[in-house]
Amino acid sequence: MSHETTGIEYLFQDPKIHLDERVRDLVSRLTLEEKVESMLQYQPAIDRLGVAAYKHGTEAAHGIAWLGEATSFPQPVGLACTWDTELMRQIGSVIADEARVYYRRDPKLNGLTLWAPTVDMERDPRWGRNEEAYGEDPYLTGELSKELVKGIQGDHPVYLKAVATLKHFLGNNNEVDRGSGSSSIDPRNLREYYLRAFEKPFTEGGAQSMMTSYNLINGTPATLYHGVNDIVRDEWGMDGFVVSDAGDVMGIVNDHQYYDSHTPGVAESIRAGIDCITDDAELSKQAIREALAQGTLQEEDLDRALFHTFRVRFRLGEFDPAADNPYASIGEEALMTEQARELSLRAAREQIVLLKNEHELLPLNPARCGKVAVIGTHGNEVYRDWYSGTLPYRVTPLEAIRAKLEGGDVKERVVYRDAKNRVTLTAANDGAKLTVDSSGGMRLSQDGDPTVLTMTDWGYGSVTLHDEHLGTYVTSDEETLRVTADEAYGWYVKEVFGLTPIEQGEYLWTTWNGKPVIAGTEGSLKVVEAEKSALNAVECNASTASTVSGQRHTTFQVETVSDGLAEAIAAAQAADTAIVFVGNHPLINGKEENDRPGLELAASQQRLIEEVYRVNPNMIVILTGSYPFAIPWVQEHIPAIVYTSHAGQEHGTAIADVLFGDYAPAGRLNMTWVQSEDQLGDIKDYDIIRGGRTYQYFEGESLYPFGHGLTYSPFEYNNLRTDAPKDGVKSIAALNAVDTLQVWVEVTNRGVAAGEEVVQLYVRPGASRVKRRPLKTLCGFQRIRLEAGETRTVFFTIRMKDWAIWDVTRDCYCVESGEYTLLAGASSADIRLEHPVYVRGEVIPPRQAGRSIRAENFDDCSDIVLDESKEQREACVRPRTPQRSGWIAFHGVDMDTVSGVELQCRVSGNSSDATIELCLDAPDSEAVARVNVGNTGGTQAWVTLSEAVHSVSGTRDVYLWLSGEVRLGHFNLGDHATEDSGFQA
Repeated sequence: MSHETTGIEYLFQDPKIHLDERVRDLVSRLTLEEKVESMLQYQPAIDRLGVAAYKHGTEAAHGIAWLGEATSFPQPVGLACTWDTELMRQIGSVIADEARVYYRRDPKLNGLTLWAPTVDMERDPRWGRNEEAYGEDPYLTGELSKELVKGIQGDHPVYLKAVATLKHFLGNNNEVDRGSGSSSIDPRNLREYYLRAFEKPFTEGGAQSMMTSYNLINGTPATLYHGVNDIVRDEWGMDGFVVSDAGDVMGIVNDHQYYDSHTPGVAESIRAGIDCITDDAELSKQAIREALAQGTLQEEDLDRALFHTFRVRFRLGEFDPAADNPYASIGEEALMTEQARELSLRAAREQIVLLKNEHELLPLNPARCGKVAVIGTHGNEVYRDWYSGTLPYRVTPLEAIRAKLEGGDVKERVVYRDAKNRVTLTAANDGAKLTVDSSGGMRLSQDGDPTVLTMTDWGYGSVTLHDEHLGTYVTSDEETLRVTADEAYGWYVKEVFGLTPIEQGEYLWTTWNGKPVIAGTEGSLKVVEAEKSALNAVECNASTASTVSGQRHTTFQVETVSDGLAEAIAAAQAADTAIVFVGNHPLINGKEENDRPGLELAASQQRLIEEVYRVNPNMIVILTGSYPFAIPWVQEHIPAIVYTSHAGQEHGTAIADVLFGDYAPAGRLNMTWVQSEDQLGDIKDYDIIRGGRTYQYFEGESLYPFGHGLTYSPFEYNNLRTDAPKDGVKSIAALNAVDTLQVWVEVTNRGVAAGEEVVQLYVRPGASRVKRRPLKTLCGFQRIRLEAGETRTVFFTIRMKDWAIWDVTRDCYCVESGEYTLLAGASSADIRLEHPVYVRGEVIPPRQAGRSIRAENFDDCSDIVLDESKEQREACVRPRTPQRSGWIAFHGVDMDTVSGVELQCRVSGNSSDATIELCLDAPDSEAVARVNVGNTGGTQAWVTLSEAVHSVSGTRDVYLWLSGEVRLGHFNLGDHATEDSGFQA
């Protein structure tokens, strides 16, 4: 049948043709300028071909965001605490359904390529974006992300419901200097930790998109990182498209200062695997045109990228009849359904973690708990984070608790105190009072009464001010203040202020970005530029003549009209049960672009807990947070502690259900909670192995371990067993490294009510060539529900290849021979049963002298970071600072494979004192060779230098000391450079 008789004008319009052929046909019909235009996030309409405009990128971290009302789910940090893979798939499906609804409303602006999930590994709880990801364990993150991807993309063999974009690839776990800093990640950390979280969502979840990160990876901007093509596409087989993060391709120049102009960065990004540029459109297009003209970019490079983006659009059904695509019929009926609402509540319940429950204080009995005091700001609020959607409704904890205790006079039985101070502000110099008019205008006046504002202290110098009469917050712009904001919200949270005490009860009032608020003319308030000294509380006081932008400072007196703490104490003292709500605001003191200033609660919240406990020890703390907190005092003293993320529309309902036993909590922590920040290293240190990060390597005493969470019923574990046959020699269960292991464990609910348990399975490796193996690693988990007295056999399938380490001597994964121990329990620290298994794997051979060894493949190091070598695709190493020497170690080098030894180094130097010294067996042994590198002409001016070494034999540990501005790419210990030494350059 001809195309003319079917109404099909072009080959790409024929659904019967193979997908790839259709995509290639469409791309081939585009003019070069149309191809340039289509390289951006907003792909234009091409009317002559019947191609519609399309926007890549709809935020969907825990529900559709920024398009209008949509079902809201808990923050991803909370979803991770569910440890529920099936729940994640169902949530993904709802998100995709609602994306389809908005797509049908406006397909040009509401695309189906969704920017979720965030798969970044969270090895540091101070990360400002902690609420967006799934925790510190790559297995947990990979499994949960994989299922969310499946839910989003659907299960049809041809069509996608929507597309999941994994972000941010790779090593993106600090906000300070995120656009200019480099994440130093050696091959073992890379392969055993950071990549493993991303692998399963691609290889098993089939994710069709990925977003690169802002940072450099070992000195290379993530948009240029070879792993995008080499690993994600070539190793994992990802056949979708790669998108850059917003502004990041231009960031190669603007932030990284990697090139002097945009053209080479744009060209190299596209060649390195970026298919879709989320950036300044005109700058990007001009750079592409220039690169094409210069020959640094070819048209086929654009064709390859557009093949990837249009292939995904074809799979979304855009170019096919709606009748062929089962997802095309999804309409308004799929938005905020009753089923979605129930799923939101289920998720909000499942993510709640019971941290402590002394004397079985929880659950509360409504008939016996007496008068209840609900205390704290979070008790009557539901906050949303930057990537939250518009909540269709919100149930606060106070509302839900009152609903549980209905009957009689509810207000008499449930008393609420928010513990906030009500204050007035007065100009210190002339006594003018701050007043607010009915439109939200603010001024200083000598007449009338001052306006009372409710002040919330978020800690670390951040407060918000709210006018209860108007129901709005004080907010600022570049020049003025008004009381017009419905909530503290925005990329820049302009509702946050500082009130810095100066002296004698006077305060310097500053805006969110540190600009002083001063008295202007005729009673007005002005926001002005600040001199650096102006914000120094030591230098700045009421008696000085310091000025801001030529104007004298205005300091303010803050008078407390009502003392929120005193009111909370009185309410707690008069109550039988006190429930204190504390936690963070998801946009204050920690968010995108801002790492947390500390792990502690706001000082005012800590004091609130302590003072309430002093008068009423029958107390429960509800901690609402986007991240772990360091709360050792609370853990020591408070009998019951509950953790929840900001859980969306059903936040309050879920909390009340847990408090009163209508739902037994079973959430488990997705991160280790440390005792204090002192137990953490530098937030920019990505070496979890040597830094002792996460439960896998942390040897200190945690506050709450990874996987921790209590419930209302005791669960018993019995009969951990496997299908591995016993080895006649080893006398224990044994199997081969390519095998799959079946594992069973019996779990019994010994309580009097039904409950849920998260059964966790870990593996502990035995002896290894590698000195630093994980203490234990999660290898399986299941969330199960058991009736009272019920026993169930929980089944796991374990692939032995997942126990592999990255062998830096051969650049490959390796399952080492030896004994491994399976650990089953309720958390990483609460292990109930152990079972040994012997694996017949490999014994890693010694390194061979005479062969080129890449410097990045060290076994150990000290004061070393990885950086870029532009002459090779791998990283090089250098001292952390030029002023301090560092070393790299290579264990077990067989020197008997060469007749004589010469140290040959591929190096660059940028200082006269740049040197490399060779030591054997210990880093502090006497050097046996010294290479004076000096200045080779710059950090990327690579040369090969050699130095003879005295006769060496046996298998030795090699230590290389690097001093000055020196970089080492690879080295060789041999007679002379040979064909396979890697020194042909």
